[in-house]
Amino acid sequence: MTLSSHDYLKKILLAPVYDVAVTSDLVTMASLSHQVGNTVFLKREDQQPVKSFKLRGAYNRICTLSQAQQQAGVIAASAGNHAQGLAYGANVKGIKATIVMPETTPDIKVDAVRRFGGQQVTVIQHGTSFDQASAHARALADEYGYTFVPPFDEPDVIAGQGTVARELLEQNPNLDMIFVAVGGGGLAAGISVYLKQLKPQIKIIAVESEESACFTAARKAGKPVPLPSVGIFADGVAVKTMGQETFRLCNEYVDEIITVSNDEICGAIKDIFDDTRVIAEPAGALSVAAIRKYVKAHGITGKNIGGILCGANINFHTLRYVSERCELAEQKEAVFAVKLDERPGAFKQFCEALGGKNITEFNYRYGNETEAHIFVGVKLKGGQPEFSSLQSNLTEKGFACFDMSANELAKLHVRHMVGGRPPTILNETVFAFEFPEYPGALMNFLNTLGDKWNITLFHYRNHGAAKGLVLAGFDIPPQSREAFDAHLQALNYSFNDVTEDPAYQFFLSGS
Repeated sequence: MTLSSHDYLKKILLAPVYDVAVTSDLVTMASLSHQVGNTVFLKREDQQPVKSFKLRGAYNRICTLSQAQQQAGVIAASAGNHAQGLAYGANVKGIKATIVMPETTPDIKVDAVRRFGGQQVTVIQHGTSFDQASAHARALADEYGYTFVPPFDEPDVIAGQGTVARELLEQNPNLDMIFVAVGGGGLAAGISVYLKQLKPQIKIIAVESEESACFTAARKAGKPVPLPSVGIFADGVAVKTMGQETFRLCNEYVDEIITVSNDEICGAIKDIFDDTRVIAEPAGALSVAAIRKYVKAHGITGKNIGGILCGANINFHTLRYVSERCELAEQKEAVFAVKLDERPGAFKQFCEALGGKNITEFNYRYGNETEAHIFVGVKLKGGQPEFSSLQSNLTEKGFACFDMSANELAKLHVRHMVGGRPPTILNETVFAFEFPEYPGALMNFLNTLGDKWNITLFHYRNHGAAKGLVLAGFDIPPQSREAFDAHLQALNYSFNDVTEDPAYQFFLSGS
């Protein structure tokens, strides 16, 4: 259903979301404001009962149902904040709700849905992906007459999210620009269709993760198009295809789009913590990551800038990853690779060449009789210019130096594996996999690939997401590559061939 902009305005103004939602605070981020030379305000949607704005849209949709629809019940597929929002809203309204979640969903999220939903909610775990869970939910809706409540692409859901903008304008009518995270686009659509009608001079900037930029792809194509894959870190915005209605509204009312990296998101989580002592989930920190990046790139000062902390449902174990990466995001640390002569005194000469820099990490293992490869991290006070100067100094003193600060494979895997070279030359091909986190996933991998080709390298890393990240190498003779590829496709796990990645070639390759 397509509504006019005026209809959306009316829906937002009349939305009964405050039966369950609170008017979240708009706070000044004093520290960040000082750092970026602008006054930065943060809308605290982590203050909602379910720690996310998603409650607004889910509840608003429930309230528009007929008596017959309410008696039949509602259903949704979600592994995150939408599930919790719908469960909470259904419990308050006394409506039966069924939430279908993938079998890979962490227990903490399943337990939260059951807790918020109480006796009104039934949780069904089905499939190993969101697509499988969603298909099952729609099948159940057809079979039992449930109303399917989508997470973003539905007018009443969009209007519910738009109440955030209503509060923003009341709390600070002098905002010059607002940054809004985009996954499926419900929040950005609701906010933009409201603000641009009442105060069109406010600049609205959509923020996407580099690993799930579905709005960028849709705007380029002129319509929503599926991404080939999405990253799993910022899972709250990990959407392959933007909604049709959300795209229509965002395409009309959003002024610009900016993307941010995982490292920048980690830096923003730290920024939010420093100012509020709240730990945002990765998707919830997107707007703050973009504010820092955008004002620096455009030389903006003296403006009133708004961001939205749209969620704080973070897995505790994710914090290890965040802590590891935020220093890189703020350019307070650099990691790089160096070639050293394998001789007595070379290590000491290298440390002297660092000029007193504080070493945060040092990984070394004997390589061969003539050359050693080391992985080094150093503290920075002057950001990238300081590292560029250090790199030039090392090069002048005869050390081959390679910046790895932006190399994802190096930061995620190789820094934990330095030194593991095979003793002989192999027909080694290396892949980065995404493993679904459910019992049997590893055995499925081994049964499909591991007993047919020799595994030459294996490194697993998970940071609290529904998928684990695996780096695996295989000894694949040329004559069996076609058969290997066929088994790889049968495995049906997301993967990339990273054999030519410089981080692998530098530290792990036997060639």
